[in-house]
Amino acid sequence: MKGIGAVLIDIDGVLTVSWKALPGAVEAMERLRAADLPLVLVTNTTSRTRAAVAGRLAREGFPVGADDILTAPTATAAYLRAHHPAARCLLINSGEVGADLAGVELVGEGEPEGEGAAGRDAPDVIVFGGAGPEFSYPVLNRAFRHLQRGAHLVAMHRNLYWRTADGFDLDTGAFLPGLERAAGVTATVTGKPSPAFFDTALAHLGVPASEALMVGDDIESDVLAAQRHGITGVLVKTGKYLPETHRTADGTPDHVLDSFAGLPGLLGYT
Repeated sequence: MKGIGAVLIDIDGVLTVSWKALPGAVEAMERLRAADLPLVLVTNTTSRTRAAVAGRLAREGFPVGADDILTAPTATAAYLRAHHPAARCLLINSGEVGADLAGVELVGEGEPEGEGAAGRDAPDVIVFGGAGPEFSYPVLNRAFRHLQRGAHLVAMHRNLYWRTADGFDLDTGAFLPGLERAAGVTATVTGKPSPAFFDTALAHLGVPASEALMVGDDIESDVLAAQRHGITGVLVKTGKYLPETHRTADGTPDHVLDSFAGLPGLLGYT
């Protein structure tokens, strides 16, 4: 392929599954590094900070550091600082990512008794990260009540599920539409497939969309979203990839590979 000057790479399902390197992924990353190809890892992972993600990948042998990683939490922090400065934010998330939410005021789940107290002290923004045990009925119902009172709704992503070593697990997108419909609101999404997320990644790389390539296992949020942004899309048949999802998608990937291990060959780095 000619004209590709940088690569955006999803992590979960592309490089790793349950944080274990997929076959050939480390070697492929090393070949991209040897070719001096700029790259950024773009992930909707909400359970770890950028530093923790980099450390975990390094232990698997990937030649990456924290500066090579853009996460949904860091993009969310940038959005909140720009659009809701000084807002009180209630974070509902499975994982500890406070270190990547610099400049954001996080408040606890406790709700004062009485409508007046709730009006004074309730959060201004409800922020949804990744789903997990924290997504209980009491927590979701409390978020619903805050939204009814006028709180804004921000979601780091709308992913329906992700693959673990034990199979698929439900994610935030399985809960968010019901909450939006019940509260009569629409969430602002700050991670993939948000155009702002891709803009941030391109700015980090210093290339226009026409010179960038996105590799992902999610045909909608990774690949087709990138293509709508003018980025070349590559779908890999690992992670959450399912033939039926591929077949019924709203568009066609520019390229399809069996795995990330095939990317250097696609780019001509043989």
